[in-house]
Amino acid sequence: MNYKTIEMLQKEYGYYEAQQMINSGNAWSMEGSYGRNAMSLLECGACMLPLERKQDYYGNTIPSRADLKAGTKGTYQNCLNFWEKVQSGEYYLEHETESL
Repeated sequence: MNYKTIEMLQKEYGYYEAQQMINSGNAWSMEGSYGRNAMSLLECGACMLPLERKQDYYGNTIPSRADLKAGTKGTYQNCLNFWEKVQSGEYYLEHETESL
């Protein structure tokens, strides 16, 4: 599995917009619920941090995924593990269109 496959799965399951907010840094500059949601998605592995550092609303640095130990929350490896479990059926997610 590669980055493009993860991106396709994020689109299929409705996580793509959240990933884009994390990538742009907007998740950290909006009201608290956006940042908390982003942190939950990073922790479980549905999303990953971008390759470049960002700043939050208060000027704190948000690390890049390259700054972190492999496999920890926010890393590519954590995200890869999550989506492999979705594909294998170990984790069940509803497709975005099913939840409408």
